Amino acid sequence: MTPAVWLLVLLGALTSFGGAVGGIGGATLLVPVLLLTGMDIIDAAPLGLLSVAATSLAAAGRQLDAGLVHHRIGLTVELAASSFAIAGALLSTSVPAPWLARALGLGALTGAVVTLSRRGNRNPSNQTFRDDSPGEWPGTLGGTYHFGDASVPYHAQHVPLGLAVAAVAGAISGMAGVGGGFLKTPAMSEVMHVPVKVAAATSTFTMGITAAAGLLVFAGQGRIDATSGAAVVLGAMGGATIGSRVQTGLPATRARTVTGVLLILVAAVVIGRSL
Repeated sequence: MTPAVWLLVLLGALTSFGGAVGGIGGATLLVPVLLLTGMDIIDAAPLGLLSVAATSLAAAGRQLDAGLVHHRIGLTVELAASSFAIAGALLSTSVPAPWLARALGLGALTGAVVTLSRRGNRNPSNQTFRDDSPGEWPGTLGGTYHFGDASVPYHAQHVPLGLAVAAVAGAISGMAGVGGGFLKTPAMSEVMHVPVKVAAATSTFTMGITAAAGLLVFAGQGRIDATSGAAVVLGAMGGATIGSRVQTGLPATRARTVTGVLLILVAAVVIGRSL
């Protein structure tokens, strides 16, 4: 393989590692890095969505085993996100590249501000509440997860507002080639009051659906390069596997800090490049 292909493998691994830890998807980091190398966002977008799909596939197993993924919340959010992702992908060739980059940067900055503005734990552990089978409560938007020896119960709130944010995330995802996790994770954790570890894991699990919706459009437009795409997927699978192991062991406050810092870096790079 050429040095350029090996570079894509490395970038796919590093960005998917960070994306899996923060629950924002590797493409939210990969696309800005590709822009720094001089690649146009129109060409970077399909590679970003391939990275998202690979990250979701690689990280899902461990996060499912840990009881951190809430299928009902994830699919509820995903209905809004994937619908708008298709519309965004169809519009991507009609919107000027600088405006796509600015939309991505402003979305990332908004997610960072919301994520970092809150201090402390909204969903504290409950020493008197015990649930020997962590995970979602069937038929509800609530559940528990274990951290250490304690159980953390939760239930989603403000669902319509959370879905509205997810729809915006889906539209930006389809246009810019990112997974939408940079807005979906804050939407679940800060708007819907889902614990950030559950929000990050659920976002990572469902981002593959958003990515698939956009990739169908990109494939129809002939915008997916097989060699570059395979390199990104190869790296993303390895990076996301390691990142999911790190994410399941992080305290909730630290996971939120990681997410916020990564989003600030993304916003700075993307907005700076678009000016």
